[in-house]
Amino acid sequence: MATDTSKYKFNHSMLRVKDPHRSVKFYEHLGMSLIQKIPQPDAKFDLYFLAYDSPTAISPKAPWYDRQGILELTHNYGTENDPDYKPASGNSDPGRGFGHVCITVDNIQAACQRIEDAGYKFQKKLSDGRMRHVAFALDPDDYWVEIVSDNKVEDTEGINETDPSTYRFNHTMIRVKDHSKSLRFYQDILGMSLLRTSESPSSGFNLYFLGYVPGANNDVNTKPLEGVLELTWNYGTEKDEGFRYHDGNSEPQGFGHLAISVDDLDAACQRLEEKGVSWKKRLTDGRMKNVAFVLDPDGYWIEVVQNERYKETSKY
Repeated sequence: MATDTSKYKFNHSMLRVKDPHRSVKFYEHLGMSLIQKIPQPDAKFDLYFLAYDSPTAISPKAPWYDRQGILELTHNYGTENDPDYKPASGNSDPGRGFGHVCITVDNIQAACQRIEDAGYKFQKKLSDGRMRHVAFALDPDDYWVEIVSDNKVEDTEGINETDPSTYRFNHTMIRVKDHSKSLRFYQDILGMSLLRTSESPSSGFNLYFLGYVPGANNDVNTKPLEGVLELTWNYGTEKDEGFRYHDGNSEPQGFGHLAISVDDLDAACQRLEEKGVSWKKRLTDGRMKNVAFVLDPDGYWIEVVQNERYKETSKY
């Protein structure tokens, strides 16, 4: 029994939403498709899985478990009728931790204008601040959606058309307390590669981009990819003994987890056990025997699921 981390995929990121109809409509406006819905009426929640699925997408028509770049929306019944319910966006205290999801687009000026024309709000427009090459839209729950361009911003000025079928769900960002511990966890334990690093000493933070790209050596152009994890480290947090980020699963809730699909679930969990991970849920815990959750150094939940493409080598 063995597991091969080169077959792992950064499968999805989960967010809790208040009204699934409004949220699905928003992400469909961004070009995503609803590729899977899992109703759980007995448990009083539903799961919605969205991804880019056009013929020009990276993984068109692939089954949900054998692809990267999926956004999972979790709706707990009744929240849409509760005037006091609002998921935590992750970008203000006491819920600061998760940062944003990010899409790459063809022509960023036209893409942002299309979003604005549909009546959606922005945390940061292209014209705001000094960073004129990036924007942040707000989804119906005020989660931040970063928008970056596949092309040079100066080359798309004046272009009025955009094709959402060419967009990609590029990355998910979480803040980390100690970059060394987090990089070691995601590389040595989960098997990701460091794709590139962006250092901003004058602003006091670094960005680390990781993913399942065999042979990567911190020099990868990540824009064309899906399934990228961005770790944001603000200098000095690792020295503050009492400092911690919010994991999204204690109150106030919002972000839920990251998920990786693996070639052999039992062997992967055995490897994780041997690596000394902290568990939120082992395979043997509870009624769901086909899913496990480990904790990263900041307490973020990482779901581990079977990629059924490899089910002949796994009992799951």
